Amino acid sequence: MDEKKEVLILAIESSCDETAAAVVKNGREVLSNIISSQIDLHTLYGGVVPEIASRKHIEKINQVIEAALDEADTSLEDIDAIGVTYGPGLVGALLVGVAEAKALAYAAKKPLVGVHHIEGHIAANFIEHKELEPPFFSLVVSGGHTHLVRVKDYGKFDIIGRTRDDAAGEAFDKVARAIGLGYPGGPKIDKVSKEGNPDAITFPRAHVADHPYDFSFSGVKSAVLNYINGCQMKGESYCQADIAASFQKAVTDVLVANAMHAVEEYGVDKFAIAGGVASNSALRSAMQKACEEKGVKFYYPSPVYCTDNAAMIGVAAYYEYRNGTRHGWDLNAVPNLKLGER
Repeated sequence: MDEKKEVLILAIESSCDETAAAVVKNGREVLSNIISSQIDLHTLYGGVVPEIASRKHIEKINQVIEAALDEADTSLEDIDAIGVTYGPGLVGALLVGVAEAKALAYAAKKPLVGVHHIEGHIAANFIEHKELEPPFFSLVVSGGHTHLVRVKDYGKFDIIGRTRDDAAGEAFDKVARAIGLGYPGGPKIDKVSKEGNPDAITFPRAHVADHPYDFSFSGVKSAVLNYINGCQMKGESYCQADIAASFQKAVTDVLVANAMHAVEEYGVDKFAIAGGVASNSALRSAMQKACEEKGVKFYYPSPVYCTDNAAMIGVAAYYEYRNGTRHGWDLNAVPNLKLGER
């Protein structure tokens, strides 16, 4: 493939409750990034309702793609390939994006490139950090995933640590609900924590003995619920902000500790965070401080590129396209797709 040729990717992302489309040039320049969020709708139910998410994707996807092409001042004819998230995620939601991408690719006679959602989150770091290139390490923290990943090259990964139970973002959502903050939990806990004392309550920091890079967050979530129940049984009041801040610190401490353990063991000099929880201010601050102490360059995307978006999928699709990845009309949604699978 001609490295000097300008490559335009139209990317589609519909793995959860954001309907998104973007046009990305040469894997690093975002020409458009359109996101139609369903947060207000799902807030009514206290979390994402898969059936509603799928229906909304069907309603919005054509509008979002048209808006992305318009904002990028381009047409389907000018696009070199169509990238789409095909897993992991909610199967119904994924199917909408995959079906749309296949239809467009078939009609416009364009190559189809399926993208792993987590690969997209990692690739979000390339948008604003033009100098960042593999190899490096990445911590992916979102509502569905907590992975410590060695990025060996574009599209080549080793997962060296993962959660054994709840993802970090899932724990944030459950604790936020328990202390009356509601959905979405991550941003609300981040905000209220600024008014609380992170050392007010000592919640557990779980370490998996036989796998030092793995995570476990169900214990700290249960500890928060037990603390609240204990207060209620004794008729004592509790401080919402202190619980939020103490819980957030417990999760952040484990994420940073495992990440820095990997940095030492593997001799890492570049470290990036990614995923929705990567926009958490306490995590960013703690990770930045830990990386600075070890002389490691630290990277993170802007919040708009942390949450689900199509620009990150376009970046990942560009590198997959450059590596020769092409998918046929049998491409299907794979809700439990593992990173590194094809």
